[in-house]
Amino acid sequence: MLYPRETRTREIKDLCGIWRFKVDKENKGYEQRWFERPLEDAILMPVPSSYNDITQDESIRDHIGDVWYERTFYIPESWKGKRIVLRVGSATHHAKLFLNGKEIAQNKGGFLPFEVEINKFAQIGCENRLTIVVNNILDWSCLPPGFIREYKDSMHPDGYKTQEYLFDFFNYSGIHRPVLLYTTSKTYIEDIRVKTQIDGKKGIVCFKVVVDGEKKNECQIEATLYNRDGGQIAKVEGPEGMIKVENAIFWEPSNPYLYKLNVTLVHDGKAIDEYYLPVGIRTVEVKGKRLYLNGKPVYLKGLAKHEDSDIRGKGYDPVIAVKDFNLLKWIGANSFRTSHYPYAEEILNLADEYGFLVIDEAPAVGMNFFNKNEKVFIPERVNQNTLEHHLEVIRRLIARDKNHPCVIMWSVANEAATYEDGAYEYFKRVINEVRKLDKTRPVTLVESSFPDETKVAGLVDVICVNRYYSWYSDPGRLDLIEFQLEKELKRWFELYQKPVIVTEYGADTIAGFHSSPPMMFSEEYQCEMLERYHRVFDRLNFVIGEHIWNFADFATKQEVRRIMGNRKGIFTRQRQPKMAAFLLKKRWESMKENK
Repeated sequence: MLYPRETRTREIKDLCGIWRFKVDKENKGYEQRWFERPLEDAILMPVPSSYNDITQDESIRDHIGDVWYERTFYIPESWKGKRIVLRVGSATHHAKLFLNGKEIAQNKGGFLPFEVEINKFAQIGCENRLTIVVNNILDWSCLPPGFIREYKDSMHPDGYKTQEYLFDFFNYSGIHRPVLLYTTSKTYIEDIRVKTQIDGKKGIVCFKVVVDGEKKNECQIEATLYNRDGGQIAKVEGPEGMIKVENAIFWEPSNPYLYKLNVTLVHDGKAIDEYYLPVGIRTVEVKGKRLYLNGKPVYLKGLAKHEDSDIRGKGYDPVIAVKDFNLLKWIGANSFRTSHYPYAEEILNLADEYGFLVIDEAPAVGMNFFNKNEKVFIPERVNQNTLEHHLEVIRRLIARDKNHPCVIMWSVANEAATYEDGAYEYFKRVINEVRKLDKTRPVTLVESSFPDETKVAGLVDVICVNRYYSWYSDPGRLDLIEFQLEKELKRWFELYQKPVIVTEYGADTIAGFHSSPPMMFSEEYQCEMLERYHRVFDRLNFVIGEHIWNFADFATKQEVRRIMGNRKGIFTRQRQPKMAAFLLKKRWESMKENK
């Protein structure tokens, strides 16, 4: 799927802004056919955003089921004769789309875009009414999974139910990313696939173009590569080809140089469609104990993140996005993981430009009870339906993100119950699908299991492990960290002979809470914990990265172990640094990229 871009042949109309919104409190909207007429008794709601924190109504924040969004728009007369596409960046977790009272599309999955051609339903030159029904219910066939708990005891009213899930972030809902209309010609560039190679000082850009439409066999394709200053490097005709770049500038964190591949579709000597793609020439591979970028070892310094901020929830906001990248640069990071779901493609566009290495993760989180008496990989829970959806998500994720130079690794899940017997066959299918679709990047799965109990570590290229010594185990015992962590990491390498990234470690920390000697939840405790972890990493040459949990404090469901959310951030939710931020800045700025 190509990200919408304006070119000399393509136009974009932004439908973001203030929409009309209504909570379907009794979930009768379909039965009463609300899509056939303008919403009654609607309130105003910004798009993109999570709807949960926008109002003062807790019944809206905690609603389970459908909510309805609606807005009107005009399609200009100049769009006659063009293909018109509606693209929703994401709607969490299920969506149905209606245009002028007719259903035009539906989608399952809350973290990837979906689009539909609307020519058959749209009225050009007239007002159009767009209705999007969003549903936040999670079941075992979803990613992430969840289940509805119905209470049938004397202490709850009849019919009382809650949405339960096993992941540790709030189940924000709504239209979280931009809603756009864009045009193409009726015969159009459907997709472009770019792969890059390096041969000495020479860069090689291999491309393949897919064209669709009734005249696709009558068109010629021209692909032209430009440097950053707009100078033409080469022009190639045909649906696929190879462009060699002498003395190429390779994309890397210290110099995220982007070339521009311009693809033009020509019919009867006229350009009918055009699309451009930023291209970073770089290679990624795992050999022995190391991860190599452009043939040089690279060490990942960074943080796991969340799409989360005050009021907006998971709604994409370019202000927050650029602020976060500036903080990542300031602290000396070179990487992050899209924990625990694919982020907005706008974030990956920025990572390409800023030069951050990204572990791109599927939304397979919450597949673990952390209780070995409660099984996940059983027919009543994670089953064939879950697997089919997981495979579909992987296909869509790679289709969307395959051309981003920032994406250096695919992660298929976070903290699944990989110690269960059913986990091996399940993740073998998923990982094989990744390898079939993309042979240019390593694949991983983020473990919470221990090295002797996991069934799946042999399937991946890099061992990624989350570990919280002196927090969830032996809380308060900072003196045990180095002994326990070093013993475990050595065991991972002994068993699997693969490089290791510690993808989560950290401590909940209340900004401004101080203690000497360090006590849990104090800023001093967070700093002391990190330093002890780092001493272990520095002793082990097979450790190739450190991603602290978390970049910033974030919202979670209400429970007694969380104080207004998860407080493991190095920054507060308002993006102010804690003491640990300065510790990390000093460490990471002094480290070489290859440690």
